[in-house]
Amino acid sequence: MRNTQRDVVSGSLLIGGSVAGMLVMSLHPTARDIITAENFRRLAQLNVMVHGVALVAVPVLFLGLLGLARRLGPSELTTAGLVAYGFGGGALISAAVASGFVGTAVIERMLAAEGESRGVYEALLAYAGLVNQGFAKVDVVASSAAILLWSAAILRSGRMARAPGVAGAVVGAGVLLAFLSGQLRLDVHGFGIVTLAQSGWLIWLGILLCRDGGRWMGHGSATLER
Repeated sequence: MRNTQRDVVSGSLLIGGSVAGMLVMSLHPTARDIITAENFRRLAQLNVMVHGVALVAVPVLFLGLLGLARRLGPSELTTAGLVAYGFGGGALISAAVASGFVGTAVIERMLAAEGESRGVYEALLAYAGLVNQGFAKVDVVASSAAILLWSAAILRSGRMARAPGVAGAVVGAGVLLAFLSGQLRLDVHGFGIVTLAQSGWLIWLGILLCRDGGRWMGHGSATLER
């Protein structure tokens, strides 16, 4: 595959994975919603589905970022960005499994339980929530650090426009400061804000990769015709 074609594919992966992430957060039900008996079946299926989509989006985005790394050229910054994103992606996968699969299964058993056994499942549900929050925190810090590293790589390499590099620095630093200062809670709403900000930046990069790759592919075709 030529570099121009790789840019288009990588950009498309970044766009697709980011849109999937935003779709997940827009449809994400809360545990309080799911636990309502009359809504359980429908919302439980929705919860499993959206977290399944989240699991698929992580490797899709990683493949897109590999293409971005090739575009920017080998450097310590791009390598560190990939490592940081991979670290955060692993935590995000764990958070999605805890919330989407473990939590849903616990709620199902809790609703069917009676007496003291129901209290056991309530404790397990609370524990699953703590596990989810723990991994979500790791993901927010790691992904924000990755965006800062990618932004520095964009600004240093000179192989892409500077604007997304500056914007990425603002997004990465802003999310980190909001989280570390305690202003950002990682409930569905708070994590949705993080996802929207980070996904918007990745979509911008994806569009740039697709546009530039398509432009060079067009130039190549015109050269062949002449």
